[in-house]
Amino acid sequence: MKLSELKTGDKAVVVKVAGHGGFRKRIVEMGFIKGKVVEVLLNAPLRDPVKYKLMGYEISLRRAEAEMIEVISEEEARNAEQQNGDNGENGGYTINDNDGCSDARLTDKQLQDAAKRKRRTINVALVGNPNCGKTSLFNFVSGAHERVGNYSGVTVDAKEGRAYFEGYEFNIVDLPGTYSLSAYSPEELYVRKQIIDNTPDIIINVIDSSNLERNLYLTTQLVDMHLLMICALNMFDEFEARGDKLDHSKLGQLLGVPMVPTVFKTGKGVDLLFHIIINMYEGVDFLDKDGNINPEVAKDLQEWHKNYENNHGGDHAEDFAHGDKPNKSVYRHIHLNHGKYIEEGIDTIKTELQNNEQIRHKYSTRYLAIKLLEMDKETERVVSGLPNGKKILQLRDETAEDIRKDTKEDSETAIMNAKYGFIHGALQEAGFEEGKKQDTYLVTHIIDNIVTNKYVGFPMFIFFLYVMFQVTFSLGQYPMDWIEAGVGALGSFVSSTMADGPLKDMISDGIIGGVGAVIVFLPQILILYMFISFMEDSGYMARVAFIMDKLMHKMGLHGKSFIPLIMGFGCNVPAIMATRTIESRRSRLITMLILPMISCSARLPIYIMITGTFFAVEYRSFIMISLYAIGLLLAVLMSRVFSRWLIKGEDTPFVMELPPYRIPTAKAIARHTWEKGKQYLKKMGDIILVASIIVWALGYFPHNKELNPTEQQEQSYIGQIGKAIEPVFKAQGFDWKLDVGLVAGIGAKEIVASTIGVLYAGDDNITEDTEKYSGLYHKMSANGITPLIAFCYLLFVLIYFPCIATITAIKSETGSWRWALFAAIYTTVLAWMISAAVYQVGRLVI
Repeated sequence: MKLSELKTGDKAVVVKVAGHGGFRKRIVEMGFIKGKVVEVLLNAPLRDPVKYKLMGYEISLRRAEAEMIEVISEEEARNAEQQNGDNGENGGYTINDNDGCSDARLTDKQLQDAAKRKRRTINVALVGNPNCGKTSLFNFVSGAHERVGNYSGVTVDAKEGRAYFEGYEFNIVDLPGTYSLSAYSPEELYVRKQIIDNTPDIIINVIDSSNLERNLYLTTQLVDMHLLMICALNMFDEFEARGDKLDHSKLGQLLGVPMVPTVFKTGKGVDLLFHIIINMYEGVDFLDKDGNINPEVAKDLQEWHKNYENNHGGDHAEDFAHGDKPNKSVYRHIHLNHGKYIEEGIDTIKTELQNNEQIRHKYSTRYLAIKLLEMDKETERVVSGLPNGKKILQLRDETAEDIRKDTKEDSETAIMNAKYGFIHGALQEAGFEEGKKQDTYLVTHIIDNIVTNKYVGFPMFIFFLYVMFQVTFSLGQYPMDWIEAGVGALGSFVSSTMADGPLKDMISDGIIGGVGAVIVFLPQILILYMFISFMEDSGYMARVAFIMDKLMHKMGLHGKSFIPLIMGFGCNVPAIMATRTIESRRSRLITMLILPMISCSARLPIYIMITGTFFAVEYRSFIMISLYAIGLLLAVLMSRVFSRWLIKGEDTPFVMELPPYRIPTAKAIARHTWEKGKQYLKKMGDIILVASIIVWALGYFPHNKELNPTEQQEQSYIGQIGKAIEPVFKAQGFDWKLDVGLVAGIGAKEIVASTIGVLYAGDDNITEDTEKYSGLYHKMSANGITPLIAFCYLLFVLIYFPCIATITAIKSETGSWRWALFAAIYTTVLAWMISAAVYQVGRLVI
């Protein structure tokens, strides 16, 4: 609860103060210290300000200020105790009503105990460059199984998790990787908005130790925001292996931020990292100008520290738990010096900004002044809404012109150069030296000379795809046969044991026939995802994006567009969300429109079903590769069309990090593969199960026992639907059952496979010529389906209407149904034209 939400006469206890450091410091100095009882005395006639009683004296606050102070009220304390009692937990404090009445007033001690418990929840945001290890830390401490691809742009949205350490609960948010907090790209704006709107208690700035100078640029911008922060120097084992040297404690003092060496893949340094976070969270706001810590706070910290001081490796910085004063190693917040002229400009703008009390609660005015001098459009929008907004912007323009005259650079470039100058000087003072041991990237460079070679790179990529599909089919065939035999045995058991009737038919033909037709492909899907996980985690996918950049540019796309296209092989929905990492709106929109051409995993069961049914083993891999290749070719052609005639605009430069190769652990690959397998099985249990039953019901009713199965299907509701749309697909040679599968696939592509399984499950259209065949091939070929028609059907499935979820995602990302409906219509028309053309030409040739 916020202090501003209390009513006159209410009593509460302060839990924590939000906002940037300057605001928090001022509020704490006024007496709003954690654990202090505050009572609402009265509201002003216009409900602002509000008078409170605190520590024996009266004080007034505006509601905007009170909104930044979190408290726990008597009612919340009662509810918390009741919840703990219901869960059978010991909450660490006891609330006993004096007279047994539920509305009895709580004592100050009882409220303080409740506040102490509530305060032990720390909100943490993970911020860092792409590929620095944020998500690895998130997975390590929270147990979440988020995707960790070895290329930038994997985390395109905030992931939330929870962890517990030394008596505290951590709510952890993994924010998208970003190189800065400028307004250059969507992820930069997103990260900045999340930090400002949902101010975290602590920021963990994850730094790749192998790229200190580049990573520390983001650190300097976070320092400007004046929020509690700690830096994790990740991959420090590689740093030491190269023989690099750095006094990380000294670097932390120079930046005013603790630096903790970590190795997230092994967990080294994580305990110390979180122990220091607790120290900072509980103590840093309670230091006076002489460095003395509030005695009550020090006492609480000392009691906590005694229980855990042997769990984190001994002495450490930011230790407020020894004595009444912190150690000399405690880092105080500093303002990074940008040089005389820029600092004068910052102070000038900052002074004018400070006339606005309402904005000082949420932003550091120094941070806003710096952003204004960087010509940040989002900051200009915020400032323009202030009463003196025009004056501030005019003052900014004058100051920027003065900086340009003094430094011979525009203010944005001058600030950037000043930051890098500060970083360079700090690293030198901290004794940073690059090691002279063998280059740990030597293996990476050797491999890159091969896989990115203009003659070898593309054939190697195609070879990897061939091996992937060949192993998927050949190795996956054995467990697939076992599952298929099990599904068949289950169907036979149901048919022989249950009494004839609709229930038996629904279970046998609807559920087992529909779901069973899809679930048999689980082994092959798991094998395919295992290969994809290995290529992503090893760093090879980043190289594929690298060698494809020139082709992407010729397509009229940004080089970063290839990463969403690669992700599209898994699922088009997160791939469309991943386009947020593309700075150019033009490239972002084109990428979204061509993503439906990329074969997602939902199409895979259909490919495997039809390919495995109609084509010999030695040709199946080539058929599969041809489908993926045709999809990519169409994506290229359509992007050229869109970029030339439909969507105009300027593109942005291609900048992407190529991380070192790393051998993924078997555990990581197994986990990623199983996560995809779970998603697939989950679909079996809900959407495909429901769809199978619906398709069966439409094919079963109206039911006539006198008709044979084939006649029954044709006169059923689904038969009537199929017959009605059959003329539309006459040019492709599809029968009405295939047509119905396409309609059903609008919801989710896997339903196409289950629909085919249901419709052909009870088909007894057997002739003497087809008796030598068995299974699905026998049933489909008896209806006149040939390999040519089957291939044309696969082409239609590849190209036509993406699933509803994909269309919704396009609408969400573009903000308009216009582009979403355009994608739905153009893909379907294109699918009809290409499949019809292939069938008609194929009839003449074959």
